[in-house]
Parts: sequence; C-alpha cells; structure tokens
Amino acid sequence: MLAASTAAIACSGTVGLAGPALAAAPAAPPADPAAVLDRMAWRLLECAPEGATGLGVDTGEHAGLRERLEDRSIAGRQAVARVLRADLATLSAIDSARVDHTTATSFAVVRSAYSTALDGFALPYGDVAVGGWRNAPYVVIQNVGAYLDTPKFLDADHPVKNAEDAEAYLARLTFFDAQLDGELERMQVATAHGLVPPDFLLDRALAQLASTIADARRGGGGLVHSLVSRTNGIPGDWSSRATAIVAAKVVPALERQLAELQRQRAVAKSDPGMRERPDGDAFYAWALRASTTTRVPPAEIHQRGIEELAALHARMEPILVSLGYTKGTVGQRMAALGNDKRFIFPAGDPGRSEIMAFIRARITWIRQQMPRAFRQTVPGNVEVRRLPLSEEPGAPTAYGGAGSKDGSIPGKMWINLRTTDLHRKYDLPTLVHHESIPGHVWQGEYANRLPLIRSILAFNAYSEGWALYGEQLADELGAYDSDAVGRLGYLQSIAFRACRMVVDTGLHAKGWTREQAIAFFMEKNGNKREEVVNEVDRYCSWPGQACGYKMGHSEINRLRDGAKAKLEGAYDLRDFNQAVVDGGNVPLDVLAGNVDAYVARRLV
Repeated sequence: MLAASTAAIACSGTVGLAGPALAAAPAAPPADPAAVLDRMAWRLLECAPEGATGLGVDTGEHAGLRERLEDRSIAGRQAVARVLRADLATLSAIDSARVDHTTATSFAVVRSAYSTALDGFALPYGDVAVGGWRNAPYVVIQNVGAYLDTPKFLDADHPVKNAEDAEAYLARLTFFDAQLDGELERMQVATAHGLVPPDFLLDRALAQLASTIADARRGGGGLVHSLVSRTNGIPGDWSSRATAIVAAKVVPALERQLAELQRQRAVAKSDPGMRERPDGDAFYAWALRASTTTRVPPAEIHQRGIEELAALHARMEPILVSLGYTKGTVGQRMAALGNDKRFIFPAGDPGRSEIMAFIRARITWIRQQMPRAFRQTVPGNVEVRRLPLSEEPGAPTAYGGAGSKDGSIPGKMWINLRTTDLHRKYDLPTLVHHESIPGHVWQGEYANRLPLIRSILAFNAYSEGWALYGEQLADELGAYDSDAVGRLGYLQSIAFRACRMVVDTGLHAKGWTREQAIAFFMEKNGNKREEVVNEVDRYCSWPGQACGYKMGHSEINRLRDGAKAKLEGAYDLRDFNQAVVDGGNVPLDVLAGNVDAYVARRLV
C-alpha cells in the first residue's frame, strides 16, 4: 500500500494497477519550482510504477509502487491525460522568466512532453508515450504490448533481494492479467474503429504471443523461473504460488489477447502504412512530430534522407575502392562485403558467445576513451544481455538504456541473437557505441543526475540523435584508425539512418509497399534482408520513430559547427559534449537554446 504522502496522487485509484483517481484536481502546488517538478515526477510515476522500479526510486514512502503495474486500459489512459492537463496548468501559473536556466529548461521539457502526449491522447486510437519514444497505433503487435514488456521488466528490472521483493513480484504477477485485459479493451475499440494492423505484422505477433502462452503453460515458464532462480535461500513457497497465478490468471488473459489478434487477422490487409488506415494521416503527422520534435513535413524529411544518404555514400566510396571493391553501386559493394567470410560470426551458440565477448571488450575500450571527450565522466555502468527468445523474432538488432538513478540497477545493452547472421564483425562495434557508450547508457547516466522528472522524460530525436553522435565520437576517438572495414561499418550505420527517413515517410506518406521498403535498404545501402525485414516491420508499427535518429544527429552536428565558428580558439570538444549531456534529454529547439547558453558563457 502507498504511504499517505502519495495516496492522493491522481493515478492511485485502482489497487494493483495505476488507475484513475476519484478526483482529478491536484492539491495546491508548493511554491518552490524544484518542489513543483518533483511533485510532477511522482504523479507521473504513480501512473507508471514500472518506471519507478527501473529508476530505483520505489523505496521508502514510495515502496508501494513496487507492487503495482501500469493501467493500460481506457480509464488508465484517461487518468494519465488528467494528470498531464493538471500539471500543465500548474506550470502555466509560474513565471519561467523568474527561474534559473536549468529550471527553465526543465519547465520547457515538461511542457513539450506533456502537450505532445495530450495531442496523442486526443487521437481516436494508439499507444501514446509520455516523454518516451514508443508511440504506436497498435496497442498489441509484434513489438508492442504487455505480453512482451512485463515479463522482461519483471526479469531484468524488478529486484528480488529479499522476501519483500519476492512478494512484490508476486503482487505484480497477480495484476498482470488486469493489465493485459486493459490492453484488450483498447484493441477491441480500435478494431471497431476500423484500425487493423497489416497482416504480416499480425502473423509475427500471433506467433510470438502463441510462443509466450506455450512457455507460460510449461509450469509458468520464464515468469516463474525468474522468481525461483532469484529466491534461492529466501524462505517461501515461491514456485507453487507463482505457478498458480500464471495458470489461473495470466494464461487465460494472454489467450484472450490471442483471440482478438486472430479476429483482426481474419480481416487484415497487406497495406503497410498509416495513410491506408482510418485517421492515419493525422496519426502519422502527430507521430512524426513526436519523434522529431519538429514540424518538418514528411516530403521534406524524405528528401533530406535522400540527400544525406548520397553524402554518406560519397564518403564510403574511396574506402571501398581502397579495399578493392570497385564495381557496382555502394549498396552492391557493401552487400558483397557482407558475404565476406572474414567478417561473419560462426552460427549457433559458438557465434553467440563470440558476439557477447566482442561486445564486452568493446565497452571496456570505449569507456577508457571518455575522458578525452567529456570534462566530467560517469561510470558507464552497463550489462550486456540477450533479448528474451519470445521477443527476438520481432525485435531490432539491439537496443539499450541507462539503469537506476543510484546505479544499483545497471544500464542494459540488449542484443538480438536470434541468428548470428544479424551481425557482422565490421558493424558490431558501432552498434555497441550506439547502445552503450557513448550512446544511450552513457547519456542516460547524465540524465539520471538531473531532477527526477528529467530522468523520466525523454525525446526520441535527442536520444537517438545522441546515440548516432556517440557512434561518431567513437570514430573521432580512434575506433577505426587502423580498421578501414570498421569505419565502413560505421558509415553504413549512419547511412542506414538516412535510409530510414526515406523509408518511413515512403511507407506512411507515399504509399510504398513493404517489399519496396525492404528493397530500398538492400539496394541502396547493401543491408542484409534478414536485418531489414524486422526494421521495416518496426516502422510499420512505430510510425515516425525511425526519422528521429538522423534528424537529431544532423541537428547536434549543426549546433557543434556553429559553436566552433563562434568560439574559434576557445572551442573545446569536451565543453561542447558536456553542455549537450548536462542539459539533459530535451526537444531539439531546447537543445539549441542550451548550446547557445554554453557559447555565451565561453564568450564572456
């Protein structure tokens, strides 16, 4: 149960799930701006208790959050919207001109994240993130849904150090069926509205959900094993209790979702994009704005992608020639390079072991370089983990993020090892730098030093733009000075993100087919079909998200070039990088203001 100090927060109505409040109006806010921001953070975490666990702040008076799950029902979404509206009203009563630059930045972050999310909630369907990257029209699909999120969260982020933690795990497991049924309600409403996912996405989701159900039927599967494996030495009947919950509650709820996906599959079509769906143009316009934190229209993003791809291929051309690859397009030659046995990992578990060892060695090397790029370094606390087997078929090649605010829960680099053919020895280094150091894990540790609300709210263009910039920093710090093939892998990675701008807008705004999108990656950039099929399917289920990467990366470099020009001899890479990470995860317009403030300080 929650302590009295948090019991009145607006998402605290439903026991176990973060549900709607009986009264939406908040109490009078404290006058101190820092206290206002802290109060907003806890109101948001009350709506998403898993976030409190991931940040390691569900302790003390907030320990009750460790027993609860997010309410993903219609009522739960409405409760979140009420919190956002109330807190925006609180912010509007404070004069931002009277607070310091850091606090004003936090205010701007909250206003941007909350107002964007409210615009998303006003749409007739969809899964809307509040200060996050995953905005999806489909509540449950191959890479969206509690059937994926909650088991992975319980295994990777929910701590089990004592009996109290284990009881909290069981409590969350008890409420998992209600969370799944909340999603089911929204799925059914969307289906009635005419929103049905593409058939090829449904086929993947059906297979994955069936696999999850089969695993759960085997004595509770991973949901039980995760708890039992961590309660050795903790007295309690953990196995039988967890198994009973999974059998009686979780499996039937998963089966209800499976039945709804089957109902959708019976009427599904193959059109991949949003423009073929009801209100699809409006959803895509919003999703693109949420992803890029700009209002650049799809046609312009499409053209920018084409131009940036050409510029990157021009840089790859002389390297390919120097390696003896002289005939064909850049894409054709990169495809040939991908078939070179020197750069292919062994198949099966031997190759998986080699990949994991490769990643860990790379992290060790890049961590040692960080003092050359930052005035103040962070630990770079990262754990490399394989994605759960049930998630791998619909997941990207990897993803990552920082851990808890106190460092007790490490950041994670999740690697997809469904097949070792997803990876090559020349492209794995840049993947490591993107997901871990200096990318997502590294930047996230700086965000975790900021006020709590700033550790919660994030913006796709900044997050992914920084991760691409992290790939660039690794190159600038010497990662490929004696590895021309590795530099090709890095440049192909950046070019891949330019391709994303073209493909995402092609799918959702220009009527491209799924096969047309796959062919573009393979022909233009030489990517493997095995790699890009998952990618294209991801863009179909996360419209707009793929465009944030290169938009953010290009903006960071534009700001860096501007700082160099203004500061001349006073410019130092360490100062620029420090200004970008110290300002936290922000929309691109706020990032520009933070860089301007850094330049102004250096010019004094």
